[in-house]
Amino acid sequence: MENAKTLFANRLREAMVAAGFEPKPAVLEREFNTRYWGKPMTLHGVRRWLRGETLPTHEKLLVLAEWLAVPPQQLNFGDEIQRKVEARRGRWDSGIGYQDRDIFEAFLKLPVPQRKLIREVILTFAKAHSATDSKSSPAV
Repeated sequence: MENAKTLFANRLREAMVAAGFEPKPAVLEREFNTRYWGKPMTLHGVRRWLRGETLPTHEKLLVLAEWLAVPPQQLNFGDEIQRKVEARRGRWDSGIGYQDRDIFEAFLKLPVPQRKLIREVILTFAKAHSATDSKSSPAV
């Protein structure tokens, strides 16, 4: 599996190409430094971004994202994490009716010790239910 720095470098190069720039250190250095008001990046520094050796700071990532017209989270994490979050949220929203939502609202209003107790009760029921489901389902 590729590490976060390598994945970031791939996304940075792809974003540069999509924005109409060659993914070369000289281009990145020039374009970045014209937009960044802090200490300028060196050619070696931006080369390390493109090679997947280092990651930019949050502030520099925001400048890159704005320049390349890409959401910063997409540049930093890619599309996959956004899809997973949206899928989970969609599953959550579609699987809960208004009565269940009321229960969750009431749960969140409880003091922490009571929420812990309720959580343990729910987890115990879920564990018992999954155990009975696995016993009753035929082995394939």
